[in-house]
Amino acid sequence: MKLSWKARRRWALFALVVALPLYIVVAVNVIDLFERPPFLLELLIYVGLGILWALPLKRLFRGISQPDPDAPPEH
Repeated sequence: MKLSWKARRRWALFALVVALPLYIVVAVNVIDLFERPPFLLELLIYVGLGILWALPLKRLFRGISQPDPDAPPEH
């Protein structure tokens, strides 16, 4: 099932406004459960987690900054 441009745009907004902050809170709390690793390892973990959230959502964000392709042409 292919999402329409408007639906993708709404889901992308939801992902950025709601899901991403929740992901950050969960990631920080999970990392906090363990003893603090050395600085470079901790930095690597956070960089990895920062990239990891975007991979499954890459297709969702593709093309949403472009004009609606399904909209009627303007004259």
